[in-house]
Amino acid sequence: MRLIHLSKTIILLLFPLIYACQNQVSPSKSYSLPPFSEDGIHAVIEIPAGTNLKVEYQSEEQRFLPDTLDGKPRRVDFLPYVGNYGFIPSTLMDETLGGDGDALDVLVLSESVDRGTVMNVKPIATLMLLDDGEIDTKIIAIPVDSTQRIIQATNFQELFLHYGMVKLILEEWFLNYKGPNRTTLLGWQDEVYALEEIKKWTVK
Repeated sequence: MRLIHLSKTIILLLFPLIYACQNQVSPSKSYSLPPFSEDGIHAVIEIPAGTNLKVEYQSEEQRFLPDTLDGKPRRVDFLPYVGNYGFIPSTLMDETLGGDGDALDVLVLSESVDRGTVMNVKPIATLMLLDDGEIDTKIIAIPVDSTQRIIQATNFQELFLHYGMVKLILEEWFLNYKGPNRTTLLGWQDEVYALEEIKKWTVK
């Protein structure tokens, strides 16, 4: 009985440590990169495709940590992320200009990659949303490396003409992943607009 009691005590003591390790999802790392690479843009992946845990990079702590809701790690109560979701480094959507105060979001259409991966990507579209009254722009991108691509569209026209259902799925996913009536569609723009948005929100 004493051995069983000791085992339970050890488990109880270790549980917070195990929980912390599961939810503090990366070691310290800085992503002080320019937004533009030689042949595309940089995308830092926070949430791998096919997963539901909402994770954000905390620049002050230089860590990826789960977003929390009511003190618990937040999981999207919907279908998993339809692409690798993250941010474009050295960008900030200034709240004084109507932004949400975060780095510019990017969704990379490719097979799932590890959290913390820096991908070299090419913008092909811009999904413009209003999220709880704030402008929330999503850059839709594909890997520069063609072997990593899961669709062959390389610009907005090709996405619209040949992958209309992909465009519709992306639109519906972002309109519903936070729940009903939280997000409003403002419209779509092309890859040229995406590049202008990145330049607009680049931290000088």
